Amino acid sequence: MLDVAVIEDPAAAEVTLDPVRARLLAELAEPGSATTLAAKVGLPRQKVNYHLKTLERYGLVELVEERRKGNVTERIMRASAASYVISPAALAPVQPDPSRAPDQLSARWLLAVASRLVRDVGQLITGAARARKQVATFAIDGEVRFASAADRAAFARELSEAVAGLVGRYHDETAEGGRAHRIIVAVHPSVGQETGDPSVG
Repeated sequence: MLDVAVIEDPAAAEVTLDPVRARLLAELAEPGSATTLAAKVGLPRQKVNYHLKTLERYGLVELVEERRKGNVTERIMRASAASYVISPAALAPVQPDPSRAPDQLSARWLLAVASRLVRDVGQLITGAARARKQVATFAIDGEVRFASAADRAAFARELSEAVAGLVGRYHDETAEGGRAHRIIVAVHPSVGQETGDPSVG
């Protein structure tokens, strides 16, 4: 089972958005059959079996084993991943495009950049899985509390200068066999803060 699977197929994305199927995926973090799932979610076994076949068709669940019980073969299924992310590629005609209105201070532009990140890394993961290779990535996730908007602005300025310095030091346009990497650095208010003003914090 994967930690995270990226869904790029629009039809598969639609399948996961059904509340019953989403519940079944959650329950199938541990292997189960239509019979055991029916008892957990309060639906007839035939109904659960129908949803499982749909999920299996799109690779969202997988067969673990088959158990023979009298004249019946019980299929034990498991979710193919612990969690799923729907890539913006599933909404290709209307997916966000950061190049439309680049604005470092726009939350919507940040969202468009983040959407591109999900799409691109999703495609890298899919390609690497087919080739049985790892994807070379690096990420930092942290939190900083600013005393004022002025401090936040100063932090953003210094961070920009530091990143620009590193890029200038390591970027080599002429390197043979070199590979381009995208850099995304973002700062946004933490969700669920006690303060009522998201601009400070």
